[in-house]
Amino acid sequence: MPSPRKSKSNQPIKPPADVREACVPAARDVIAEQGVEALSLRDVARRLGVSHQAPYKHYPSRDHLLAEVMRRCYEDFARELDARPRHDEPAHDLGSLGEAYLRYAAMKPLEYRLMFGTPWPAAADHPDLVREAVHAFDVLRGVLRRMHGGGAGKAAKVDLDAMFIWSCMHGVASISHGNVMPQLRLAPKVEGQAAAHVMQMISRAMAAG
Repeated sequence: MPSPRKSKSNQPIKPPADVREACVPAARDVIAEQGVEALSLRDVARRLGVSHQAPYKHYPSRDHLLAEVMRRCYEDFARELDARPRHDEPAHDLGSLGEAYLRYAAMKPLEYRLMFGTPWPAAADHPDLVREAVHAFDVLRGVLRRMHGGGAGKAAKVDLDAMFIWSCMHGVASISHGNVMPQLRLAPKVEGQAAAHVMQMISRAMAAG
């Protein structure tokens, strides 16, 4: 009879009752500690104290597990956006949405990088991941539809404005959490005002458009 697997502290690991569910936080821990490139079902199994084959019963490949981790990131992201303070005026609601976006990126940098900085597994093989990503993007589309009105003729305008806004917010989030901004010798207070300034410029562009 094989001896029980042990943790880094040399304590026996109690196998989880729900292996499928336990694989997700274990995979996230691997990614947080070693990077997404290091993720493997074998390592996840070792962390859970189960046989190397156990995760394969629930995730046919490493990419299937990664897709589930990413799907939950998008689900959590959309939930954060949906929970923002709502405003009757679409322009004010857009500002609230931008604040929620930046707040999530600051609070959960790993999840943010997984969503927007990690190559996707083959999308056709993971429709649930695609569905959650579309849901998150549709939160922004919903506000823009209120600004532009409905109808098939407005679909392209909504999507183009959504890409413009998303690109701006993603740029702010990425730069703010990198190492370069503090080294740029910016004028006093600029670093702290950058996000608000970008959001103000977005508002001006939307009003002008």
